[in-house]
Amino acid sequence: MFVVLPISAGLLILFFPHRGNKVIRWYTLYICIVELLLITYAFSYYFQFENPLIQLAEDYKWIPFFDLYWRLGIDGFSLGPILLTGFITTLATLAAWPITRDSRLFHFLMLAMYSAQIGLFSSQDLLLFFIMWELELIPVYLLLSMWGGKKRLYSATKFILYTAGGSVFLLIGALGIALYGSNEPTFNFETSANQSYPVGLEIFFYIGFLFAFAVKSPIIPLHTWLPDTHGEAHYSTCMLLAGILLKMGAYGLIRINMELLPHAHSIFSPWLIIIGVMQIIYAASTSPGQQNLKKRIAYSSVSHMGFIIIGICSISDMGLNGAILQILSHGFIGAALFFLAGTGYDRIRRLYLDEMGGMAPLMPKLFTNFSIFSLASLALPGMSGFFAELIVFFGLISGQKYLLTTKILITIVMAVGMILTPIYLLSMLRQMFYGYKLFNAPNSYFFDSGPREFFVSIAILLPVISIGIYPDFVFSLSIDGVEALLSNYFYR
Repeated sequence: MFVVLPISAGLLILFFPHRGNKVIRWYTLYICIVELLLITYAFSYYFQFENPLIQLAEDYKWIPFFDLYWRLGIDGFSLGPILLTGFITTLATLAAWPITRDSRLFHFLMLAMYSAQIGLFSSQDLLLFFIMWELELIPVYLLLSMWGGKKRLYSATKFILYTAGGSVFLLIGALGIALYGSNEPTFNFETSANQSYPVGLEIFFYIGFLFAFAVKSPIIPLHTWLPDTHGEAHYSTCMLLAGILLKMGAYGLIRINMELLPHAHSIFSPWLIIIGVMQIIYAASTSPGQQNLKKRIAYSSVSHMGFIIIGICSISDMGLNGAILQILSHGFIGAALFFLAGTGYDRIRRLYLDEMGGMAPLMPKLFTNFSIFSLASLALPGMSGFFAELIVFFGLISGQKYLLTTKILITIVMAVGMILTPIYLLSMLRQMFYGYKLFNAPNSYFFDSGPREFFVSIAILLPVISIGIYPDFVFSLSIDGVEALLSNYFYR
């Protein structure tokens, strides 16, 4: 029901009056809130947090002629991303309030993305996982190409070429696993997890899935679509991209590459850690050179995704839990930064940092919120990013897989990346809010964040601070699943 409710309710929007923008906005927001409340209720009363197995499962024969199944289920890995999806999508719908052009189609696409993302995080079937992966691409392409900036068609085309190209590898890998060693193809995750493969074939499957997830995460050098997409998309779309879409790639690395192909994951992990470290340094070094505000934030997202890769590939309880915490933490912080960048653009109609300055006295609420989330992004203690990155550090150091000297060297390089992070974030704040450019601009009138925008900012800030003060709540969701995964496939 959680998967089909948003898109089913969204289909009704197409029958609404063309000029009923207000009705459409309230209806979409209502559906998002109802979905989020239903998910929260089901997890609170029916999900057993100490049980690492799949719960709330659905297993129906979907298309009998092809022997295809509708398999859904939730465990500690998928619980956090599903709640994050519901929360960020609801706030992104509220953030999209000013959009009035083709309002029916826009809000239907938002709800279609909602269904696809919930479906992907709860899929227990490789083919269903692929279908949800693909279903999410079409709404993003349309949202970008129809409601984006001046170069929206270029960015949308680049996005679809990269992501659809990666999806080909995902489909090939899913079909290969389903057809291997069986007269009757099966896409069931549980069956595939218990299947053993020749080392060469497992490596082949791993590389295929890695390409697909590397594009979506993104992992360098397959990241170049991301700054262009963020630079042109409407900020409500950017919230979904930064908050949820990037996390689908990281989730796929855990759910498929790590769980179904553990031997290949052990082989590739050292190389992926090196790539993750390079990604942190490269993106943090590239970000200061971006004068487009949204592109600078996009490169910060690329840098922070490096910590997730390192946590996943540390093959330690602490590292993997840190990666999951970073998935949620960056989901909140990234969405908030793009939202604030978009609300600032709505007021000054400027997106390049060299044209900004002096916004602090004109818009103190925007300045305060932007400063808080920038500090959260650079891992200020008391914010969620601090514990996420700290736990990844500890997970890498305490893991048993790598030599101590290697781990120390990697940690030092990661620390350099963390030093670069305040440089590009604080320089961004200085260029935007200090100085006198806009303050002295003639015939200009600026107004601060309104109640709706302030509510969205505070709503995202609350979980960021809550996780920063008490991260054990997030660990309680995943710790048993992480322990079971590593003990079953990596510690034996």
